[in-house]
Amino acid sequence: YLIPGLQDQAPGRRFYVSYTVWNFVPKNLFEQFRRVANFYFLIIFLVQLMIDTPTSPITSGLPLFFVITVTAIKQGYEDWLRHNSDNEVNGAPVYVVRSGGLVKTRSKNIRVGDIVRIAKDEIFPADLVLLSSDRLDGSCHVTTASLDGETNLKVCTCICIMLLWVSKCFWVVVTFSFDQRRKKFVKSLKLLKIINFLKEIILFCFAGVAIYTGMETKMALNYKSKSQKRSAVEKSMNTFLIIYLIILISEAIISTILKYTWEAEEKWDEPWYNQKTEHQRNSSKVFYDFLAFLVLYNFIIPISLYVTVEMQKFLGSFFIGWDLDLYHEESGQKAQVNTSDLNEELGQVEYVFTDKTGTLTENEMQFRECSINGIKYQEINGRLNIIFLQIKEHNLFFKAVSLCHTVQISNVQTDGIGDGPWQSNFAPSQLEYYASSPDEKALVEAAARIGIVFVGNSEETMEVKTLGKLERYKLLHILEFDSDRRRMSVIVQAPSGEKLLFAKGAESSILPKCVGGEIEKTRIHVDEFALKGLRTLCMAYKQLTSKEYEEIDRRLFEARTALQQREEKLADVFQFIEKDLILLGATAVEDRLQDRVRETIEALRMAGIKVWVLTGDKHETAVSVSLSCGHFHRTMNILELINQKSDSECAEQLRQLARRITEDHVIQHGLVVDGTSLSLALREHEKLFMEVCRNCSAVLCCRMAPLQKAKVIRLIKISPEKPITLAVGDGANDVSMIQEAHVGIGIMGKEGRQAARNSDYAIARFKFLSKLLFVHGHYYYIRIATLVQYFFYKNVCFITPQFLYQFYCLFSQQTLYDSVYLTLYNICFTSLPILIYSLLEQHIDPHVLQSKPTLYRDISKNRQLSIKTFLYWTILGFSHAFIFFFGSYFLIGKDISLLGNGQMFGNWTFGTLVFTVMVITVTVKMALETHFWTWINHLVTWGSIVFYFIFSLFYGGILWPFLGSQNMYFVFIQLLSSGSAWFAIIIMVVTCLFLDIVKKVFDRQLHPTNTEKAQVTIFYIQYLFKLKVCNIHRTAAIVEGKESAEQT
Repeated sequence: YLIPGLQDQAPGRRFYVSYTVWNFVPKNLFEQFRRVANFYFLIIFLVQLMIDTPTSPITSGLPLFFVITVTAIKQGYEDWLRHNSDNEVNGAPVYVVRSGGLVKTRSKNIRVGDIVRIAKDEIFPADLVLLSSDRLDGSCHVTTASLDGETNLKVCTCICIMLLWVSKCFWVVVTFSFDQRRKKFVKSLKLLKIINFLKEIILFCFAGVAIYTGMETKMALNYKSKSQKRSAVEKSMNTFLIIYLIILISEAIISTILKYTWEAEEKWDEPWYNQKTEHQRNSSKVFYDFLAFLVLYNFIIPISLYVTVEMQKFLGSFFIGWDLDLYHEESGQKAQVNTSDLNEELGQVEYVFTDKTGTLTENEMQFRECSINGIKYQEINGRLNIIFLQIKEHNLFFKAVSLCHTVQISNVQTDGIGDGPWQSNFAPSQLEYYASSPDEKALVEAAARIGIVFVGNSEETMEVKTLGKLERYKLLHILEFDSDRRRMSVIVQAPSGEKLLFAKGAESSILPKCVGGEIEKTRIHVDEFALKGLRTLCMAYKQLTSKEYEEIDRRLFEARTALQQREEKLADVFQFIEKDLILLGATAVEDRLQDRVRETIEALRMAGIKVWVLTGDKHETAVSVSLSCGHFHRTMNILELINQKSDSECAEQLRQLARRITEDHVIQHGLVVDGTSLSLALREHEKLFMEVCRNCSAVLCCRMAPLQKAKVIRLIKISPEKPITLAVGDGANDVSMIQEAHVGIGIMGKEGRQAARNSDYAIARFKFLSKLLFVHGHYYYIRIATLVQYFFYKNVCFITPQFLYQFYCLFSQQTLYDSVYLTLYNICFTSLPILIYSLLEQHIDPHVLQSKPTLYRDISKNRQLSIKTFLYWTILGFSHAFIFFFGSYFLIGKDISLLGNGQMFGNWTFGTLVFTVMVITVTVKMALETHFWTWINHLVTWGSIVFYFIFSLFYGGILWPFLGSQNMYFVFIQLLSSGSAWFAIIIMVVTCLFLDIVKKVFDRQLHPTNTEKAQVTIFYIQYLFKLKVCNIHRTAAIVEGKESAEQT
């Protein structure tokens, strides 16, 4: 088989990872140094290496190396998991034809032009053109569950019919061209010669030739290139870092100016024994002094913030996988975290974009009701409410259902089908139906339960058992379904010899073609079914005379053998045939929704999240499911933007919709738009389209291509409001939008795994989205928002006294703290309490968060990291720093001895006193922010303070031989030996925290948030519950005589 134009042997390997072995180090370093803090500390480290600075390069280099290493390990591990997933796909075994024989290889080794054998239930490793199958008509049935989540079968037919059970085969040249107008491939075949072929090669279930492999497959090309997603919190962190960088540079500039101002005054000249030389006086070191001050104050930028955030995200992501509420027992699947960098983004979602099939629905159709000859019937417990097959119209209705379809029966289960066992309701006990449409399968199964059982077909006959009696119908013609006609028909010859046309399709395509039957009653019933969210089809028939059939047969033959305009001619013939029908009735099938889909969508709406449904389904089906799942309400005003043909027509329709929204006094509007109209709207009228969408509570986009889904999400992302978007899907055609959205959620369906592999998070069912957002998202956001603000706060407390100290040491760049304290402040003394808080904090019960979705609004739009909150924490840090410094200064700064022996405190004692008050204050401040206390919180909170004291005692109480100089020897012990110092420490800690407590109390009383109100409510409920339990125990004790009534 020759494929002209595709001679390049493209490899069949697919990969959807961020890193490789060769580019991991440079690419990861580039990504990490894009962060402001990392790049800043790299510059500081280089400055410390190049010039003489007050602190050692280790104080900046060691934390930077630690941060970079931990982050690289985390990201490398996550990408390694993706590599394993890719290797699982690329290493799947396949059989290909090589050197005239069948060879087993791996899917990554498939090349363009290879003939691939696919057996039953195997996955296609590449884009294939069907060459042969084990069916006589050269057809096969495939499922696209891994592509779009649909488990129903699609029919594919060979490019040429090949006789399978002979040892000869055709040699064919296949050429392909892409028809831009019809958006499809057009193939041309040419028979060159007949050659001998190995018999074992053609005895396949399926044989196809690979035309596109690896990253050139249609599915791979629809993927959006994977980019590094960054959360809103991380962007806020970068903004805050820039603000603090400005503060740092300002402090360095002020210190440099004041230093040279002081040096210009003669009274501050050097003493006679340390006079500067003339060269030193004339040389200028302004820039070096500026850099030295920059290094001295650089700890105001918290480098440990990033490593703490990375650890919090990585360790916190395990809680999602451990959550039993996100575990699906039926499939044994638990939630998966593929990208832990976006945990807090789950608490900021404003738009949810979801696929329909396989995401909202189970894609399992169930027959519910039908209307026959104007009478409505309902199926209850697998049976209709009346036995009526003796009536001609009823019999014809279910004959039409059993014959007008493309359903197939598994070959394995149809042996002896004519005499097989039957259930009491006439349904075959072993039949297994396969269909290209789940509706067809549900209808055929429903007819079987009634007693008209489709038991098999061949190229020319269809077999039906009616109440156990076998009937054979000769299949004359099939008029295939197409989206323009929206119906299909079959022409059969009954055992009696009469020729019948059975038609099935949407009511809008069947009812206008009918001239008989209960048309108006059926139309009313169809509307009632649609209001229930059921999918409806109408059934009709026509009896053909011999003359009519001969004319139909002749026209069909001419149209199907036409060399030009074949599709147009077939459409004309179909219109000629399908007219003057007699209406039999209508069916109503339910596309079963997943559990709690309606409740989940309603909860999302209550949380202030707008839900958009993006699907490739047709308009009627999509609207029906939207109504049934609660995406559209019955009272909602549904607007439509469909079937637009030109830009001007689309613009006019959008203006009309905008006017209707303004003029209609309706609380909620819903919008339905199809793919064609969407393309026109996005081409020239994006602003107008977005204006309409923003005023709609729910939007439904149908007939969407995969890349169109991604384009819609991008349009929302770049809108002026810059909302946070989340995309949910279960198929490979959803990967584009999953990767485009800020947060991508993959549904681990029954079949496909492509969406789950390429998503940020994977869950088994749509209903788990509420717990993921309202509980985990809420917790993660509150935790990390507090973590970020607290880190800036404690570093302001840390470095501001260093700045103030320069005013008292004449800007000599003398450090206030010992270098060991400088290094360990963020790494050891204050790191664990905030880390444990960020992992375990539950400021409100998870059941309350899930039952009250409105609490999600309290954290929306990044409110906990707003400028107002940021300024509060920053001012709080500066105020506490002033109390630390000046409180200590007033205590020991007036040459007063606080020791019994009259000895004075020195500058290291002063700095240690400030540092001690600071460690205690920032740790207790973290305790005040904690609502959920566990033994781990108590251990790390109070343990951090105890560890500081123990470390300081050992560090300053022993002469360590490996230390060159030990400024802190006996300093801490001397400080603690003063009762005045202990009293001052307590006074300063209480003073710092008292004002903060007062502010919290007033805020809760005067301006409480919904979350704070819920906290108070829960507290009172728990109190009353404990009181009730106590009373019950007291009463029981009295009854048992263990306690007297007076004591009670």
